[in-house]
Amino acid sequence: MAESFGVDPGRYDRARPRYPDALVRRIVAGSPGRAVLDVGCGTGIGARQFQAAGCTVLGVDPDARMAEFARGSGVEVEVATFEAWEPGGRTFDAVVAGQAWHWVDPVAGAAKAARVLRPGGRLAVFGHVFAAPPEVEAAFAEVYRRLVPDSPLNSAPARTPMEIYQAMFAHAAEGFREAGGFGEPEQWRFDWEQSYTRDAWLDHLPTTGVLTRLPPPELAEVLHHVGAAIDNLGGSFTMPYTTLAATAVRNGLSAAS
Repeated sequence: MAESFGVDPGRYDRARPRYPDALVRRIVAGSPGRAVLDVGCGTGIGARQFQAAGCTVLGVDPDARMAEFARGSGVEVEVATFEAWEPGGRTFDAVVAGQAWHWVDPVAGAAKAARVLRPGGRLAVFGHVFAAPPEVEAAFAEVYRRLVPDSPLNSAPARTPMEIYQAMFAHAAEGFREAGGFGEPEQWRFDWEQSYTRDAWLDHLPTTGVLTRLPPPELAEVLHHVGAAIDNLGGSFTMPYTTLAATAVRNGLSAAS
């Protein structure tokens, strides 16, 4: 699935939500300088937000298609997994990862971040949690049950999306502790909303992990019926988002190998 997001990088960049400005400002304010390493930078969505905040950003991403798009948008990118990436003696004031840290080994990744961070530098990994309003969720679920019955979208999780993501970021924080070299991790939370028209949601939907791998005819049918469901709901809806972050400061000690 990690490699499926580069199928249509232009759509991904256009349709995926940005990160809260308050999150970007807090990371920049809590770092000793403005040199940022963006792990799993994708098309450069987050990287460009840090650039707009006055930072110099280097991206690392394993998908050459995503990296090429990011370069075209003004982001310097090197193609590699973070674990295999060679820093070449370079150091940074912040290492960030948006919607990407779950693809990185939580201990090896944190240990590598500690090695490339300057003392006082910040590691911050973050991602979005969203759950559509009940009437919207029910309308979409009916489409998925009918058209893609074998999809994970139809499974009933034992935990809510928020519980799943909270556990995921707690696991990331535990990786920081195990790697060594950091102060005690913090958990940050930012709540916000985004309104979607029918066309905007249909643009976003194919960038989600499960649907990126559907054959085009099946995807087209899903989009047609989801679009009809949104029309029946009045043509638009508001999605509540929460952006969660796990973050810690490099304390100047040697990271565990």
